[in-house]
Amino acid sequence: MLHRRGPLVTFGHASGAVVVTLPEAFRATVSMRPDAIALSDQAGDIVVSWAEYDDEVRRLAAGLAALLREWGETIGLLLTNRIEFHLVDTAALHLGATPFSIYATLPAARIADICANAGNRILVTERRFLDVVRDTGIAFAHVICVDGPAAGTLDLADVMRNPLPRFDFDATWRQVRPEDLATIVYTSGTTGAPKGVELTHANILAQLAGLAEELPTGGTDRIISYLPAAHIADRVTAHYANIARGMRVVPIADPHRFAEALVAVRPTVVFGVPRVWHKAQAAIEGAVATDPRRARRRLARWALGVGVRTARAERGSGCGPLLRLHHRIAEALVLGRIRRRIGLDAVRFAASGAAPISAEVLEFFHGLGIRLTEVWGLSEAAGVSTSTTVTDPALGSVGKVVPGTELALAADGEILLRGPMVMRGYHRDRERTAAAFTPGGWLLTGDLGRLDSEGNLRIIGRKSEMIINDSGKNIAPALIENAVRAASFLIGSVVVVGEGRPYLVALITLDGDAIGSDARTQGVIAADVADLVHRAGIRDRIVAAVRAANATVSRPEQIKRFVLLDHLWLPGDDELTPKMSVRRAVVERNYAAVIEDLYADVPTGDFLEPTVTQQLRRRIGGRRAPARSAGR
Repeated sequence: MLHRRGPLVTFGHASGAVVVTLPEAFRATVSMRPDAIALSDQAGDIVVSWAEYDDEVRRLAAGLAALLREWGETIGLLLTNRIEFHLVDTAALHLGATPFSIYATLPAARIADICANAGNRILVTERRFLDVVRDTGIAFAHVICVDGPAAGTLDLADVMRNPLPRFDFDATWRQVRPEDLATIVYTSGTTGAPKGVELTHANILAQLAGLAEELPTGGTDRIISYLPAAHIADRVTAHYANIARGMRVVPIADPHRFAEALVAVRPTVVFGVPRVWHKAQAAIEGAVATDPRRARRRLARWALGVGVRTARAERGSGCGPLLRLHHRIAEALVLGRIRRRIGLDAVRFAASGAAPISAEVLEFFHGLGIRLTEVWGLSEAAGVSTSTTVTDPALGSVGKVVPGTELALAADGEILLRGPMVMRGYHRDRERTAAAFTPGGWLLTGDLGRLDSEGNLRIIGRKSEMIINDSGKNIAPALIENAVRAASFLIGSVVVVGEGRPYLVALITLDGDAIGSDARTQGVIAADVADLVHRAGIRDRIVAAVRAANATVSRPEQIKRFVLLDHLWLPGDDELTPKMSVRRAVVERNYAAVIEDLYADVPTGDFLEPTVTQQLRRRIGGRRAPARSAGR
């Protein structure tokens, strides 16, 4: 439950305690189920109980206290998803410090920019990242390696062996206040240098309280932590929910092994970006299509179709007796078995967020028996501001505001937010902080939206990305881009261009994992995307996806020409941020010659797709994907 105490928010813990900081929440969780599992690895070989978690936090806090100079000091975490992240971050919170995460895929220069803004003297990392740490040129006072000793660093054992003399753990965590910073989330910087979003303990607890009604997780729940901890989604759904709600977290360092982890862990809570759900749907449909037994193929297709029809009927006038009977048969023979096979048979709550997802994908999973919801929000508001629900799926929208959040639309349609989960500001950046708020205290989200007749929010696109064509038509590129991605699991990134132009064109990349997997199902062993892109039928499938997407939008919003690139854009490349957001200005600059070729003459018919010739390849720098990029 969300309680207001003056301008702050308190959190109703399952123990009955009303807490106002994350250390208070952690103490309450430990006291409830000390012997229950708090953290574990995928195989279950490493298991940490809440009592053991508490013991490690106490020892680490005592050692870190000896290294800190002041209250609120920042501590950088350059780590993959691993158990030690939770131990160190939670220990830092008990010291009133401000731990923050850095994307492990960032180059040294970007890490240096972030640490310069954060001002951290301490960096916690792994041995594999020490070279890039040295390349930052920053002389950190202390570099701590969590995976063993290395020259010039401390390891966790060193830290715990050298505690601050006479350190009083309990007195220290009790000094933490709701207005103290809990973390800084560095945005991925699609339009410039990353900004450090300051989130307080009160912000985080307000977010968790707002989600509690529709997501009442607890000690019997399990979640896989696979998104980077630098992403607000992982911090809220895994780390902070673990602290305050007591659910078990299973971190995996390699997100490519997420499908494998699902089967091993059988989570009850799953958060996925749209690509995760697109790939899962494609994998299910691909397995059905390649089943050598015709009768089984027909049965599976029938059952999936029944599931979708049932989901549609439940949102409409209801299921008739014949459809209910068919659904019971489909569930017993096919749907339940599919959920068990992919590790989603125990799911109580599943959500998609961080980017729009198509209604067709949502409908597919509803039909499969997984009530996939969609959330919308941003780091500046601690993650989730609106959400659909299991009882009100409102497909095509991102639902209604979560409790505690106020939402309004500006005259131009920009979505405005206000409430206790909204950030304090950008770290050491008064100018951009001032620009982020209206005089009335509303956060300017930068997203355009509208409210439907039921009060559900529908996202139009980013205000800064709106395209105005040569006829003066305002076009949100995200609409057609998302439709193209949803039409084929083979597609990785889509960037639409058309400012001041007579029609839209697009640059399309393949998804490395998907194209590699697709090739293997056809008995093709090749790992270079530049080879796989020219496989028979690939071009036709991408053309079909663009045609299907074009059918969902108005004529000015349709793609008239596109180029299918023979290389990938990977997180951390010039074109993509670590969380896979496209840097449009960089793309348009790097591919200016390619874009001009797409406008070289007037297209005939609905659209054309030029082949990436050697001449075009030279124009984009001869870039080819490394062999390992086409799936694993």
